[in-house]
Amino acid sequence: MHKRFKVLFIIIAIFLIIFMALSILFGLYAPKIVEDQIWQNLKVKASLRKISLSLPFTVTLEKLEIGDLASIKKISLSPNLVALLFGKIVIHSLNIVEPVINLELSKDGKLNLPVLEEKGSSPAIYITSLNLRDGKIIFTDKLVAVDGFKVIVNKLNIKVAKVALPISSLATNFNLSAQLLSSGGKPFGDIAFGGWLDYLAKDMDAELEIKGLDVTEFSVYFGNFISNRKLSSAQLDLISTFKAKHNVLGIATKLNLSKLVYAQGQEQAQSLDLNLMKNALDLFTDPKGNLSLEFDIDTLLNKPALSPEKIRKIILKAALKNLTNQSPQQLVDKVATVIDQYKGLGKELKAIFSQ
Repeated sequence: MHKRFKVLFIIIAIFLIIFMALSILFGLYAPKIVEDQIWQNLKVKASLRKISLSLPFTVTLEKLEIGDLASIKKISLSPNLVALLFGKIVIHSLNIVEPVINLELSKDGKLNLPVLEEKGSSPAIYITSLNLRDGKIIFTDKLVAVDGFKVIVNKLNIKVAKVALPISSLATNFNLSAQLLSSGGKPFGDIAFGGWLDYLAKDMDAELEIKGLDVTEFSVYFGNFISNRKLSSAQLDLISTFKAKHNVLGIATKLNLSKLVYAQGQEQAQSLDLNLMKNALDLFTDPKGNLSLEFDIDTLLNKPALSPEKIRKIILKAALKNLTNQSPQQLVDKVATVIDQYKGLGKELKAIFSQ
């Protein structure tokens, strides 16, 4: 018994010595190899402060800088050594801590993402779990504004993992949350998206929630879709439930638009011959000026058809249904105050919904 223990101790000691030697060599040469590989494949200069090995077998990269595109405080991953023998890369746990990504859309409509050079066939990569913590994405759009419209996705947290049971399931649990910041760093909304997805079976069950989103921050995109009058405040709260079975996806949405405040001086500046549909949504608000809508979108999971025109039409139809929740007197009072402005509303609505 004592002899067996001695042999086991020697084996463990040899293993630790070999591991320590590999760890030292890895720490000395691996950073340069990683930097060179990034340059060869992306043509972007990179720097890596430290790379290390730890038991049971985890690779950790610290302070990775990829040009002006990204900086990551720490990346750790646990590859499956057995899978490597069969030419496959299986990563059981990929953890990314405090990544900062700078995305820029040029005035020509091109993103600043480098193109990965293809050099023959590369081995398949399988990730069984992903955990991204405290990420940040800084997006600058120079297509819609010369100086660049900027929005920041802050406190980005993502968790993705395969469903544990049943073992045969290919479904994946996911959870995403983030806070939106203006270019000045002011919070203007929160986003959460979570559920499960089995893409091979084309099945899904998930929920998207948007809370306290100041939509005026995106006025460069929606223009005067909500109203022809300039909005200085408009808060969006939304819950969408995604359910898919055999690729047939249904999205049930409850939307509430509140705190509608128009910029001062806009009322006097209006003329009576404004485009009627640009102010149509004003007619569907409740006495407090809020707009609550419920609508369903039917599409395909692998090829969702959600064009701005289709979404606009669905929302307008839902707004039209909202009229049934208002009393006849409320409708009469609204229309009476702007009778000249809305005298052609019936024809305009008929033309839109007959398309």
